[in-house]
Amino acid sequence: MKNLYGCVNEDKKRAAILGMTSDGTDGMTSSDGSRMTRRGLLGAFAATAVVAAPTYANAFGFLRGAGDIRKVSMYSGRTGESINTIYWIEGEYIPEAVKEITYFMRDWRSGRTKDIDVRTIDIMAATHSLLDVSEPYMMLSGYRTPETNALLRSRSRRVARHSLHIEAQAADLRLKSRSVAQMARAAKSCNAGGVGTYTRSNFVHMDCGDIRTWGG
Repeated sequence: MKNLYGCVNEDKKRAAILGMTSDGTDGMTSSDGSRMTRRGLLGAFAATAVVAAPTYANAFGFLRGAGDIRKVSMYSGRTGESINTIYWIEGEYIPEAVKEITYFMRDWRSGRTKDIDVRTIDIMAATHSLLDVSEPYMMLSGYRTPETNALLRSRSRRVARHSLHIEAQAADLRLKSRSVAQMARAAKSCNAGGVGTYTRSNFVHMDCGDIRTWGG
């Protein structure tokens, strides 16, 4: 019987992503320093006992079978802000929640925002669910203005001239309790968008552009 992720054995899939031993241990710990920003929705969700994990045929967000809710949890070391919000319920994106995520993922240097592509949010949420952690992402970069991207490009050749960060379609993310390799494997398994592995800088880039991978 297929599990919630459309796989024959969910435990084996997660074990392969996380590099766990046969007894299911990985020696890692996780923490959750985020806050729930939509308590009313969470309460409604808990009251109806809906399964919390999003499920992906692919990570563009058209889920099958058990996708009653989707949520995302992040914090920013740049602004000190955190977000832990349900942004999709029973087939509908919640405009208020997507707006909260857009503001959270703003260009912190300029304070400017651009509507975040919900496909990128879905990829982030799917990857987080596959990693089986409660720890929120640390977001290093979300939306970037062209000016910010040019500034970063002047400092590093690894910053793309036409970065999807400028289109609000990308995020650079980190987890304390999971390695960059584990995060990248989980993101790649979604079979959607671009996945950049930045081992030395300790983060993974995820976007909703063409399917491609780079880095190591």
